[in-house]
Amino acid sequence: MQNPLSRRHFLVSSAALIASTSLAQSTPVARRILVGSDTNDGILAFAWDSTTGTLTPEGIAGKVAQSTWIELSPNKKFLYVACELEQFEGKPTGAVASFAVSGGKLTLINQVAAQGKGTCHVTTDHTGKVVICANYTGGSAAAFLAPTGKLSEAVWSEHYTGHGPVTSRQEAAHAHFASVSPDNRFVYINDLGSDKIHIYSLNAITGKLTPAGTFAAQPGDGPRTLHFHRNGKVAYCVNELSSTITVLELDPATGSLKSIQRVALSPDPAKAPNTACDTVLTRDGRFAYFANRGDDFIMSFHIDPATGLLTPFAQNPRIPSGGKTPRNFTLDPTERWMLVANQKSGNISVFARDPKTGALSPQGKSIPAATPMCIVFV
Repeated sequence: MQNPLSRRHFLVSSAALIASTSLAQSTPVARRILVGSDTNDGILAFAWDSTTGTLTPEGIAGKVAQSTWIELSPNKKFLYVACELEQFEGKPTGAVASFAVSGGKLTLINQVAAQGKGTCHVTTDHTGKVVICANYTGGSAAAFLAPTGKLSEAVWSEHYTGHGPVTSRQEAAHAHFASVSPDNRFVYINDLGSDKIHIYSLNAITGKLTPAGTFAAQPGDGPRTLHFHRNGKVAYCVNELSSTITVLELDPATGSLKSIQRVALSPDPAKAPNTACDTVLTRDGRFAYFANRGDDFIMSFHIDPATGLLTPFAQNPRIPSGGKTPRNFTLDPTERWMLVANQKSGNISVFARDPKTGALSPQGKSIPAATPMCIVFV
């Protein structure tokens, strides 16, 4: 049971933090978020006020179906969208779309075949010229060139084989996430279906990927996402099916990964169903947060600055996500607010955060959103 005194102290501290922020700013700082939506309607837009943590709906920013992941280019001029389709232009494949971004408005540039069904993730390399997608149902990944924002047809693709012991989820390969090493030399594709992370050398000029090894997760882990710490030495793999985190040490010469820590998210690992989901790392590299579905919570950790190892918060490490099935979550640019996209309950939750301690408010505001899947600030 939560200690009422510590909770009261936190709420008072949060209120003081918000008040001091308001006094320090003479006018509200307003930005905008875009939200990928697993509907036919398109990408949603909301005005954002970082003084009060308030979201105001602005309607549809861009029309595209099943925008299950959205990614802003490094120069913030383009938005790339993973469209989780089973068919595109009469063929059995998902799609990747590109939009020009101007003042929070989106203009479609083009849309191309993803070389596999169920496109669930898209990212760019650090130059912004290479776009990479992961196709869940199709068990594949593909890369495209986009130096001006317009996507080429795929310049590289690979279909994976293999399976894992969880027959209901690992009957085949399921590519779920693409990430790029901090030095832009390597690309990683998380394969939830076969318990592997596929490693590639990246040619940032041609966009082509060359095999450079694999990391084998524990059987039944279902490695879903991979995020690198700002120190460039470690990465955090969210294992969806086992609701665990694997801390991985990166070899910068070869791109290989080695497990150095394993952390459970669920207080009762045997309880089902629980599936881990996504990761947020703070800019200062001191804190990590992980989303878990089933019990629907966000779990907070301290990061050891020297090793990258994780330690759960001593008090209130888990807070409810404010809805059902937290699919994606992010910090606002001030890092004073955490926004959580709760897919099945159709809402975005906004939690106050103390940047000094990393503590999240135990309760947040709730804003309706149609099947929210992914949040970006523009």
